[in-house]
Amino acid sequence: MNLVRCPWPSNDPLMIEYHDKEWGVPLHEDRLIFEFLILEGMQAGLSWSTILHKRENFRKAFAGFDVQKVARFDSRKIKSLLGDAGIIRNRLKINAAVINARQFIKVREEFGSFDKYIWQFVGKEPKVNKLSSLKEIVATSRESDAMSKDLKARGFKFVGSTICYAHMQATGMVNDHMMSCFRYRELAAKK
Repeated sequence: MNLVRCPWPSNDPLMIEYHDKEWGVPLHEDRLIFEFLILEGMQAGLSWSTILHKRENFRKAFAGFDVQKVARFDSRKIKSLLGDAGIIRNRLKINAAVINARQFIKVREEFGSFDKYIWQFVGKEPKVNKLSSLKEIVATSRESDAMSKDLKARGFKFVGSTICYAHMQATGMVNDHMMSCFRYRELAAKK
């Protein structure tokens, strides 16, 4: 049986697997939320395919996205990351990942979990959009604007509204699967 899915994964097996198993699935585990926050920041100006194909390298380079370990990265570790051809070697993005880890810990201490903090921007449950074509997908929303503004005020970097919206899509805060996609119905039913 041929599944109908969103067109954006194209024929890339890794993108198809990501689309079918992860994208749009509501996440509530802080480690995974942190991973996507860092990966979405790394994506700025690049394609998601580029990031996805380097994801395992990012996991190794960023200590399995253990927020406590990343928060302790020092200048020597940052210099070694800048020499790692397996990841995006952008000093601003790498520095931002370390800064964001430190801020993530502060938010978690304030709210009890980062999950509790981040999901407040969508009223604690996924927003389900009814899209019939890729043209209808937006790059930002009122919610991503608010999230971006609050994260920036808390000292986070690489958290513009577009990055925040991509994060919301990835972590299931918003369901932007096409209505014709088999994942749309599966995820909307779980709401």
